[in-house]
Amino acid sequence: MAGVLRYRDALLPNALAITYTVFAYVTGLLLMLSASWLSIIAGILLFAHAMVIAAYLVHECAHNSLFRKNRYHRWLGEILLWLCGASYSNFDDLRHKHVRHHTDRADVVSFDYRHAILKYPRLLKSIQLLEKYYIPAMEIVMHALVIVLPFVKENRIHLIPRVITVLLLRIYLFIFLASVSVKIVLAYPLSYLLFLTIMRFMDAHQHTYELFETLDNKRGEEAKKHNREFEQKNTYSNLLSEKYPWINLLVLNFSYHNAHHAQPGKPWYQLPALHKELYADDNKQILGFIDLLKSYHRHRVQRVLNEDAINLPVKELGSDFIGVDAVSFLTAH
Repeated sequence: MAGVLRYRDALLPNALAITYTVFAYVTGLLLMLSASWLSIIAGILLFAHAMVIAAYLVHECAHNSLFRKNRYHRWLGEILLWLCGASYSNFDDLRHKHVRHHTDRADVVSFDYRHAILKYPRLLKSIQLLEKYYIPAMEIVMHALVIVLPFVKENRIHLIPRVITVLLLRIYLFIFLASVSVKIVLAYPLSYLLFLTIMRFMDAHQHTYELFETLDNKRGEEAKKHNREFEQKNTYSNLLSEKYPWINLLVLNFSYHNAHHAQPGKPWYQLPALHKELYADDNKQILGFIDLLKSYHRHRVQRVLNEDAINLPVKELGSDFIGVDAVSFLTAH
């Protein structure tokens, strides 16, 4: 395996992460199909966490941190996208968007929904109402747009066969599962909403970046606007726990975000040591978990339209740091 894997110490941690993902996915699904509501609740939680780890393994593949050859990342990434319900986009498009996020030091998108949605006040009010009740409506809309955009944007028309194929297959599989147990009609959506909520909670406060509507264009002068110092100053590590680092494995160490941006090619299992090496006891970019929970709760409606200014005094704001929605690396638009 030494000739296949990028790092010598990669086999055990990645084998464990992938094995857990498959085990949790299958076991969670079986539990959601069971008769016992207690088992169904356990299945919802386990299935959601399987999708979370699958998503962060997609992130690892986007950074080529597992294997020596890119095609292996593409193969594994495509499989993992199926597991986390994001298979309407192809892996190469997701990787392109995320690489632009790093190289441009910005949130790079093909369009900024914050301006477009103002033209549809009823839709906006509906989204904000759902967000009030902790339903990640804006995130659902952004994932739905991955399906819609190939039919309305000329530069994405080539994705129509993929979108139709994936949509039909997923509908068929869902109908099949519902024929086994009708409870899956409730259990799967709940698990998926929990997955989206976890992913958005992790994304919302990790940057105070500008948003560039340039994903469909070649890198221009705006991509050279910010340097590495800006990148670190406007990046934040939202650790689930500083005292017990192992807890951050629940999100595959994605919370060590400053360390990740300092060395994007470092694999997930090396990030805690890199964080300690780079920052030691300097915690000026670490955001407290309790403050983030309070912020996520207090600003859940306001966040739908919010755009944080760059160079915000985030540590001083505490739970008043609003954050942003719809910056997931799983949506290639």
